[in-house]
Amino acid sequence: MAAVVLTADGDGPGPRFTSARFNPARGLMLERLTALLPDRGFFDVVDQSTRSNDDNFGNAAFSFGGAFLIPYANRITGRPGPNRTIETEIAGKTVRLPANWGGKAPGAPRYAMHGLILSSPVEVTAVEADRVRGRLIAGDFGVGWPSSTELEFDLRLHGQRFSIRITAANVGRERTPIGIGWHPYFQLPSGDRAQARLRIAAERRLVVDNYDSVLPTGETETLVGTSRDFANRDGKALGDLYLDDCFVGLDGSGPCATFSDPAGGMTLSLTAQPPISAVQVYAPPDKAFAAIEPQFNWADPFGTVWPEGTDTGMVWLEAGERTHYVVDLTLSS
Repeated sequence: MAAVVLTADGDGPGPRFTSARFNPARGLMLERLTALLPDRGFFDVVDQSTRSNDDNFGNAAFSFGGAFLIPYANRITGRPGPNRTIETEIAGKTVRLPANWGGKAPGAPRYAMHGLILSSPVEVTAVEADRVRGRLIAGDFGVGWPSSTELEFDLRLHGQRFSIRITAANVGRERTPIGIGWHPYFQLPSGDRAQARLRIAAERRLVVDNYDSVLPTGETETLVGTSRDFANRDGKALGDLYLDDCFVGLDGSGPCATFSDPAGGMTLSLTAQPPISAVQVYAPPDKAFAAIEPQFNWADPFGTVWPEGTDTGMVWLEAGERTHYVVDLTLSS
């Protein structure tokens, strides 16, 4: 399937997005997002420099660019199943999911990661200079996911804004859970990760077992006064802090996340609308990027570690209902 390239018009002294490239064969993922920065020229804010050669289950799609994660973002655990799968209970039925990820330590569990459309072809239904729309009749996502789902994509590129609108509709007869996320790798023009500043408008994070498996323990931690408290209006420098954390308790009054490169003259702000309830941040200290992922659901949303009654962010759709994923990425100096 041919790539789709959007362009944005505009001029003036400030930074602006100029083009975006999408891959319909990989769930219409964003492969490249290019900006014009006044002091640096053209720069790929999102690109393929982090791409992995491992493409089992379509995994390469979430190793670079900006993949869309549906019908769940993050991790789902379960019982080991045959042929590199796990089995878990969803909406009262046993669902078999690909065990496409896991920790690297000996004996670390395998689990399902980042949804089921990583290598799904999306039908492109309309293309304009600055807008692409698409449709995916996902059904049960090929794994027996409850009910039947249809997805509509509406992606737009403006001079200083990239907009994502995804609609998930339950067109079947059963109740179904839906999680949607986006997985962009934001590159730093300066290449200086230590001075890059991050702001996450969140009150808590999910406590994890370790930073190998990165599985939640069922506890959350209040962030005030901790090394992962990024809620200050100006954020704080990343320094040498390793991050692979799911931030929850979002403020909701402004951008959920801001990523700035003072030395590179670039700031990116992410605004997300409910029911987005979490932001996963992956930022290893030896890399000049941060993956900042707004998503409906928390990590392992069906996990037995969560106390009864915990809302882990999955949106439950009755037959005929729909939900919307709305995110705007804004570029400034």
